[in-house]
Amino acid sequence: MRAVDIIIKKRDKGELSAEEIKFFVQGYVNGEIPDYQASAWAMAVLLNGMTDQEATDLTLAMAYSGDTLDLSGIVPLAVDKHSTGGVGDKVTLIVAPIVASCGLPVGKMSGRGLGFSGGTLDKLESIPGYRVDLNKEEFLHQLKTIGIVVTGQSADLAPADGKFYALRDVTGTVQSLPLIAASVMSKKIAGGAHAIVLDVKTGVGAFMQSLDEARDLARLMVSIGKITGRKVVALLSDMNQPLGWTIGNALELKEAIDILHGSGPADLREHCVVVASHMLVLGEKADTLEAARSMVESAIAQGRAWRKFRELVHAQKGDVRFIDEPERLPVAALVEKVPAPQSGYLQALNAREVGETSVALGAGRAKKGDPIDHAVGIVVHHKVGDRVEKGETLFTIHANDGNKLAEARKRLLKACQWSDHPCPPLPLFYGVVS
Repeated sequence: MRAVDIIIKKRDKGELSAEEIKFFVQGYVNGEIPDYQASAWAMAVLLNGMTDQEATDLTLAMAYSGDTLDLSGIVPLAVDKHSTGGVGDKVTLIVAPIVASCGLPVGKMSGRGLGFSGGTLDKLESIPGYRVDLNKEEFLHQLKTIGIVVTGQSADLAPADGKFYALRDVTGTVQSLPLIAASVMSKKIAGGAHAIVLDVKTGVGAFMQSLDEARDLARLMVSIGKITGRKVVALLSDMNQPLGWTIGNALELKEAIDILHGSGPADLREHCVVVASHMLVLGEKADTLEAARSMVESAIAQGRAWRKFRELVHAQKGDVRFIDEPERLPVAALVEKVPAPQSGYLQALNAREVGETSVALGAGRAKKGDPIDHAVGIVVHHKVGDRVEKGETLFTIHANDGNKLAEARKRLLKACQWSDHPCPPLPLFYGVVS
């Protein structure tokens, strides 16, 4: 078998066998297939697509390219969630402790932010001491003893994904649906998930900007789950405006703490209740979404979700004083309110522009390895559909650099579109693929 023959077959719109895909993936991971051949293959996949079976075979080849976790001896049914990324998405910080406090263990390997999309690990690292580098033994022990883990992905877990992702990023092949689906699902399978809730974002602040694209990606990932014997549900959610009020690491952590205490913005709370409810149904803790919702709301109201989050932070060596007293978390030197320049209805609030402005302030990274400023970010005071009067606070900017603050002010005002007539609010969800 030769790599060039596999490239030619896909170039000519042929369907690759499981053996051919496994050979190619293993060869690339081992260094036997060079970057230039892997690039040609990725471009052929982008242009010609893959069948569901090919995408599944690619997922499995990537999942088993390194170490895998077997959680069957630790938990009866391992449930995970994955978001395709967005602006203000702090859902894992809220949903994981809610679900774990309902008796369904959650062992989650999360990522860092890249581009305008924030990362769960960066937010957790706002807490001094919090460890995101648990090894396999520590992961399994913590999951067994307290039923919740949120850490970084081991480099030995699905190493093919890391190599292919870096390659796609510089060869213009990031947008390939089969490659995206295989990337997501391979990590979940390698991480031992038996059931997965996917939060597939769509809109200007999402990877999939059109609803049709998002639905196609969701359908493919659900199909991969079915073929591999996993239970998968995909929620199609809006990312045309930020989720919640805050964008930025410590700011988002504080907002997550508010939700776990029963307050916080209504859109974020409802989003988290829906995601957690689907996880409880998939994890066989509830028979219906209505019963699951009742469990979720009780976990928040009775303080069990908050106590589970506190337990998580303590177990991973985070200083719990910083979540018990969130005012201890990093604070920016410059805090400025941005008033609305006119009266009217907020017709649009470009999530991507808000996210990129937050990155420019230092809350995110333009490229892998860039430092993060946990204190900076943006608070959004109005959502699409709101009536706003001239002079009302539209945003609050948290910055550590005056020039960056001034630039952020200009960009945020440009991110808004206004109407003299009432505008409908944006939906939280567009549907479910199962």
